[in-house]
Amino acid sequence: MKIIIRFFMGISFLIYLLLLTVLLFFMSRGFWSDMPLIEYMKQSSNLIPFKTINGYLLAISNESMNLIIPIKNLAGNVAAFLPMGIFLPYFIKRLNRLKSFTITMTVMILSVEIIQLVTRRGSLDIDDFILNMIGALIGYGFWKVMIDRKTRKMV
Repeated sequence: MKIIIRFFMGISFLIYLLLLTVLLFFMSRGFWSDMPLIEYMKQSSNLIPFKTINGYLLAISNESMNLIIPIKNLAGNVAAFLPMGIFLPYFIKRLNRLKSFTITMTVMILSVEIIQLVTRRGSLDIDDFILNMIGALIGYGFWKVMIDRKTRKMV
């Protein structure tokens, strides 16, 4: 039974990674232009925490934007990395510790943000980082609850 579960988890993780890669790097949200890279980086970076999040929350509260847009952006950024919180500790045992998991996810998400910026496939947004981390930590919390329940059943 363990082999079947591990096989299912492996296939699921590969499909998730493929979908995440397409979402993050092949669905361009940046713009292609003759603008120099440094200028592009300045224009498409947000290093002010909660600036984008607050903008979306304000748009929701005053109905100044189609509701789908802020919900898709806020919930989508959380959902995108939620499975990482389950898959990584499952496959890499040392990531069962919160500190190791958090450091790994910080490096991973910052790398994604920087690659998106440099390749003009998106922007570098600290709020995306915050929402992605929240998603990963929620997934990690689910993982810990599942492991705790499994451990209790064995006792």
